Formats: sequence, C-alpha cells, structure tokens
Amino acid sequence: MDFSLSPQLRELQEKTRRFIAEQVIPLERDPRQSAHGPSEELRRELVGRARAAGLLTPHASREMGGLGLTHIEKAVVFEEAGYSWLGPTAMNIHAPDEGNIHLMEEVATAAQKERWLRPQVAGETRSCFAMTEPSPGAGADPSMLATTAVRDGDDYVINGLKWFITGAEGADYAIIMARMEDGSATMFLSDMDRPEIVLERSMDAMDSCFTGGHGVLRLNNLRVPASDVLGEIGKGFRYAQVRLAPARLTHCMRWLGQARRAHETALEYTRKRHAFGKPLAEHEGVGFMLADNDMDLHTARLNIWHTAWLLDQGEKGNYESSRAKVICSEAEWRVVDRSVQMLGGQGVTGETPVMRIFSDMRAFRIYDGPSEVHRWSMARKLVHMAEKAAALAEGSA
Repeated sequence: MDFSLSPQLRELQEKTRRFIAEQVIPLERDPRQSAHGPSEELRRELVGRARAAGLLTPHASREMGGLGLTHIEKAVVFEEAGYSWLGPTAMNIHAPDEGNIHLMEEVATAAQKERWLRPQVAGETRSCFAMTEPSPGAGADPSMLATTAVRDGDDYVINGLKWFITGAEGADYAIIMARMEDGSATMFLSDMDRPEIVLERSMDAMDSCFTGGHGVLRLNNLRVPASDVLGEIGKGFRYAQVRLAPARLTHCMRWLGQARRAHETALEYTRKRHAFGKPLAEHEGVGFMLADNDMDLHTARLNIWHTAWLLDQGEKGNYESSRAKVICSEAEWRVVDRSVQMLGGQGVTGETPVMRIFSDMRAFRIYDGPSEVHRWSMARKLVHMAEKAAALAEGSA
C-alpha cells in the first residue's frame, strides 16, 4: 500500500484545511445554534460557503454534482472537514446525509435520484434514516424491527414508532426501514411533509452538532406507492450493510479531525503553560499523555486508511469496518479525554473547543453500533473463519 498522497489529493487536503480555518471555524460561536444542532439558516450559509469554495458534497459522483472521491480520498478530506464540528455540515458530508447519499447512489432508480438525491447533493435538502426504534424494537439488533409495511393494492401502508432519528426535524425526505408480512425488511422513500409522519419531539442528547437533532417519529398509516420502494422488496437488511460499512468509516474520519484538534489544542497549551518551574509538557506525566495521543491518532488513521483501501478494491469490508469503528471510536475518545485532562480548567470550560468536542464525541462509541456489538460480531466471524480453516485442513490431510 502506498501511503503517499498524489499532488491533486494534497492540494484538495490543503484547500479543505484552509476552508475550515477561514470560513467555518469563525462561525462556531454563531448564535444560530441550539442543543439540537445548527439552525437551517446557519446550515444554508455554511453550505453556500462550501459551494463557493468548490467543496460541496465531494463524496457524491461527478454525475450528481460531487467530486467523486474514492474512499481513500474521503479519508483525507473528511478528516480535515471534521476539524470543526460545523465542517461536515458545511461540506454536506454530515450524518445521516452522507450515508444516505451513498446508499441512494448505489440503490435508487433514476427517477428517485432526480427527485430526492440531486437536490440533496446540491445542498438544497436534507434527509434522515429511520431505522432505530424504542424497546422492544430495533436498535443495535436490526432483526428486532417492529415497524410494519402491509401491501394494499399498489401501495404499502407503514405503521410504527422510530426514535433517535438523526436530522429528523427539518428533513425533506426519509429512508424508512419496515418489516414485511413475511418477516423480511424493505426500505421506503417518503417526503417528510406528510401528515402521517409526526415528529413527536426532539430528544435531548449529549451532542449538538447535527442539524435537525435526534427526533422521535410516529408513522400513522403512511401510504407509500410501490414506485417509492428503495431497491427491491425484502432486501432492506442487505441494503443497510451497503450503507453502514462505509458510514461507520466516515464517522471515524470526521471524528479523527476533532480528536486531532483537541490534541493540538492541548499540545499548544502544555508547551506554553508553566507549573512547578517548567512547561507542563516537560513534566513526565503530561508528556506521556501527549505521546499516547499521537499513538492513538496514528493507529486510528492507519485503520481508516487500510479499510478505505479495501473498499476501494471492491471488498465489502464489513469485518474491517467493524474493527476500525471500535479502534477509532475508542482511540479518538481517549485522545479527547487526555486533552481535557492536560488542559485542566481550560478543558472543562468553553475557553477552548475541547469541552465541546468532548461532549459531542462520547456518543461516537454508540452510533452505528456500540463497541460491544462490533466485538461480538467480530468474534463470531473469527471463530467461523477458524472452523472453516480447520475443516479445510482436515479435508486435505
């Protein structure tokens, strides 16, 4: 694997870095933000700045108006965008829209792309992905899906309760996962301005970086025509993997930028701040934390780049993306936690961006599957591979 960046990618990296520093970070204290994320007005201003810079929706295909980035190229650019919690929103690569754009490009019909995807790539609209449900419905275990879709003539009638739906408030359309009468799952597309879709409330959450917050949606006899089925009937779980493997990785990319910022903030502070006769950084306990941060950042980046490379080779990368999700979410969290410790009072107040990063990032170990679920899934696959290898060895003996 070649770790060098092409001149074109290096130029795009630097362009993104400058854009975040000059056009996005100055808006981080803009009052058009709440506990439920940036307002739509602020989002549109940020998107306008990215559009003017030629950096809007870079992961989308050129046909749709993006830059057609490969997974490796996304790894480089998304890290830079993630340096600010507003960066992904500005460049239209935030969750859940980034994953939905990828899924729509892979699965949607030409008519569906023109209706829903093209305006989304242009930054004119937002979306949400409605799969998660309160107990006893689907969470980390999607097979527990409780929302139902029943065929009625040429339509499907959907009923259910969804919650923790990121971006729900103000979203223009939704991708809805529902269980069919035979127990399989299907994805459906629907405009959000339907009276049968009720946003019951926005949930309070630790993070406040996602436009539209996290909503509770009730679907009351939502009628969806067969033409608005996303992909094929009964293949919803398979399509979820098409979306989730790359989406796990892009979370890792964006949060790596935040972790790097926290580390750089702590490094600059400990280099200048004196205590007990010398700079904090020269004290062994602080110096060890700086070194540990660097190792965690490097480990996370290597896992991201390797998994991205596999995806670019056409591999499914389900196992590797689970591994990267666990390693990155935990390593990047350790970096931010250590940075708070090194900054002391500066780390637990709004005097630096690190307190905000700390609050936003903790949920990353939950999103797109808790670490424990990924470890469990990996262990099953490891045992399966070992048993398969043992059977082959016995067969050739």
